[in-house]
Amino acid sequence: MATAISGTGTTSAGFAVLWVAIKREPWIFALSTVGSLLFGALTVADAWVLGWSTDHVVLPAFRDGEIGSGLLWAVLGLFVGVAILRAVGIVARRLGAGIMQYRMQAHSRRAVTRQYLRLPLAWHQKHPTGELLSNANSDVEAAWGPIAPLPMAVGTVAMMVIAVVQMLLTDMVLAVIGLLVFPLVIGTNVVYQRLAQGWATRAQQLRAELSEIAHESFDGALVVKTLGREPEETERFRAKAADLREANIRVGRIRAAFDPTLAALPNIAVLFVLVIGVNRVVSGATGAGDVVTIAYLLTVVSFPIRSIGWLLGDFPRSVVGYRRVAAVLSATGAMAYGDRPAPAHTGGARLEVEHAAFAYTADRPLLRDVSLVVEPGKTVALVGATASGKSTLTTLFSRLVDVDAGAIRVDGTDLRDFEQGGLAQLLAVVPQTAFLFDDTVRGNVTLGLDVPDDEVWSALRTAQADGFVAALPDALDARLGERGTTLSGGQRQRLALARALVRRPRLMVLDDATSAVDPEVESRILAGLGGSRDGRGATSSTTGMTLVVVAYRKATIGLADEVLFLADGVIADRGTHDDLVARNPDYARLVNAYEAESAEAAR
Repeated sequence: MATAISGTGTTSAGFAVLWVAIKREPWIFALSTVGSLLFGALTVADAWVLGWSTDHVVLPAFRDGEIGSGLLWAVLGLFVGVAILRAVGIVARRLGAGIMQYRMQAHSRRAVTRQYLRLPLAWHQKHPTGELLSNANSDVEAAWGPIAPLPMAVGTVAMMVIAVVQMLLTDMVLAVIGLLVFPLVIGTNVVYQRLAQGWATRAQQLRAELSEIAHESFDGALVVKTLGREPEETERFRAKAADLREANIRVGRIRAAFDPTLAALPNIAVLFVLVIGVNRVVSGATGAGDVVTIAYLLTVVSFPIRSIGWLLGDFPRSVVGYRRVAAVLSATGAMAYGDRPAPAHTGGARLEVEHAAFAYTADRPLLRDVSLVVEPGKTVALVGATASGKSTLTTLFSRLVDVDAGAIRVDGTDLRDFEQGGLAQLLAVVPQTAFLFDDTVRGNVTLGLDVPDDEVWSALRTAQADGFVAALPDALDARLGERGTTLSGGQRQRLALARALVRRPRLMVLDDATSAVDPEVESRILAGLGGSRDGRGATSSTTGMTLVVVAYRKATIGLADEVLFLADGVIADRGTHDDLVARNPDYARLVNAYEAESAEAAR
């Protein structure tokens, strides 16, 4: 459906978008349409009641000087009955349209969110966060905006057909004169669609760009304030907001000319009908009641014209919004999964990387031929210069992205062969930047898992976080604020580590996850993680765990069973820390530089 819509004009594409909604919510649409049809039919019935009252009550009253009470009550009953039934139709129409619109918005937002979760990290890296927020919010609202006037437009089309037939049966000449307005209305709508489409597209794109600027400013509030960038960020937001305002004003000006023109055309037709109708009454060609009926029916017809205009007026923005949402839903690149569950083993997992290669851009390969093996229960440190690919390897281990060549296996199973969610049952990655939710300590550690508090405390102890958590006013129930801003960087890292530990992984990857922790605490954390191998008393959740650590500090590197030195896209050397320092000058220079930099920063 999205492909068909993308290649058609605005009007036909707008109706195609609405057809998607009708197919998904047929019963709600039917209810609202029946209500609209009832409203339309009763509105036309008003014209008949008015014409009948003119001929049988009003004119006889002027002629005879009196009104029969029976006729008066009959007219009153007719008008009240029509009004009540018409009110029922209005309620059904509006209720159905509202339910249908909000259901479609909810469905689209869920679909977009599911797609975001399915798409790989590589896709997300190419799309700004503000654009993704706009897709799920303003684009969805724009796509289904025309649903609100849709049932009314459908019902009023039927009302218009009934009114036109009644006009033709009442007086053919006056009906033809009045209906000459329709070609003018169609032409007005065509001109409006052509003028508004470009600016509506521009406005939707600017909404996404403005959302991105706002997101960056809020997310980087610390940088903005500490570097005194408030005026520059304000100006950046102001300039983009001004562009959006200009685009919306352009659309508004076009709409401001369109709406009154659409409203005026039927009224002009009514004036022509009245002028010509008076002459026909005087000549005896028609009756006064017929002129009143046709004039009223023309005013009735003007309402369907306006409602259709409202519907068509929403099409430019709707089509743009739908296409932007459809682009997300049709995006390719979602990872394929196999059917193998996580092996039901205990103890550490075996990690094997065989001739792995990866590049963010085709002309700049980052990893060329990486091969390594981490035996179960061992600790391996990854060491390398900045931009050597250490963090990229951690994303490959967790299959946030796939290797371009080669293979990565855990316990002999290629990561691509695991069922969805299978790898997460045996592997945990703790990144350098710890993200915490606006939730309690317990909620941030468990993330919804049903974990007893004693296991939460056990994970916190291993992560050396139990002390400061116990000192919080509500301990595990203490709320941390957005992104954990009430905690220090080291405390956030330790909670992120506890979050991984509580899942009892068999393979843990730490991407410089203790960089904000002082060396003494870091040493205790790593000793606790590897305690089962050297008698230091690891908790049951970490017994036998395989550990891969991206490391900089000598103290951290020294705890590893093996050090892998990454350079020029390959594992350039491997061995113990002491052996590498003795035989590899590049490695020695790097780790000594890190140590000197850390010492300088400490002073």
